[in-house]
Amino acid sequence: MKLMRIGAPGQERPAILHEDGTRRDLSSVVNDITGAALTAAGLWRIGEVDPLSLPVLDPEARVGPCIGRVGKIMCIGLNYADHAAEAGMDLPEEPILFMKATSAICGPNDPLIIPKGSTATDWEVELGVVIGKTARYVDEAEAMEHVAGYCLVNDVSERDFQQKRSGQWVKGKSADSFGPLGPWMVTRDEIADPQALPMWLEVDGHRYQDGSTATMVFGVAHLVSYLSQFMTLEPGDVIFTGTPPGVGMGQKPDPVYLRPGQTLRLGIEGLGEQCQTTVPWDAV
Repeated sequence: MKLMRIGAPGQERPAILHEDGTRRDLSSVVNDITGAALTAAGLWRIGEVDPLSLPVLDPEARVGPCIGRVGKIMCIGLNYADHAAEAGMDLPEEPILFMKATSAICGPNDPLIIPKGSTATDWEVELGVVIGKTARYVDEAEAMEHVAGYCLVNDVSERDFQQKRSGQWVKGKSADSFGPLGPWMVTRDEIADPQALPMWLEVDGHRYQDGSTATMVFGVAHLVSYLSQFMTLEPGDVIFTGTPPGVGMGQKPDPVYLRPGQTLRLGIEGLGEQCQTTVPWDAV
């Protein structure tokens, strides 16, 4: 199943994307695409409904973030071997963890806001992993049972805030609009191998990132298990799993960063595409 949220910010309606391309209103089945709907019982309830019996939503309506009321966003740094090489950094012996504020979440096609004072806003196409079952001290062999599905995410980053302003990376990761989710969440059963998904990102038509989840250092099962050793993962939590090479920071001879008036397009096979236009912070 492909689950979506459709409507204006704060007024999104739960939806399912039918194979004919129509968005069908799930409001009579679930209140929203949040933790309760992402459990095995919640997904079973949605799966029992004939999408053709549901009302069709406006195809021109805004696509909201595919998960509502996300509890926490956990992110993994330097999790692609080729990206670590691009950054000139050694591969980590254990996953590098940081958090992104949930206030950064936005729709997949919402404007990307360049923060006040930013000179180094960067892009990162990533696989998002959505938790569907409480995970606490989970073995890697059982980790995938705790995954509800996957979505496309852009882990937008302000590199100067991240690297030059002291402390944790979170301050360079959490500006408004720095966490586009969607357009939809694909349930786990539809993705045969999350470690074999092509992914790409373009800015103004130039392809900067063209990679695959096959080069992840730590795979999805390992990450779910690893994180569960340090915190409880709950239904509706999202893991941003890292990015392949081609980020602006790694361009040669000089880094390339975003400025207002540009267009980003990005996608992962089976998870849809996003399109964002950059705007200055004082224009919204």
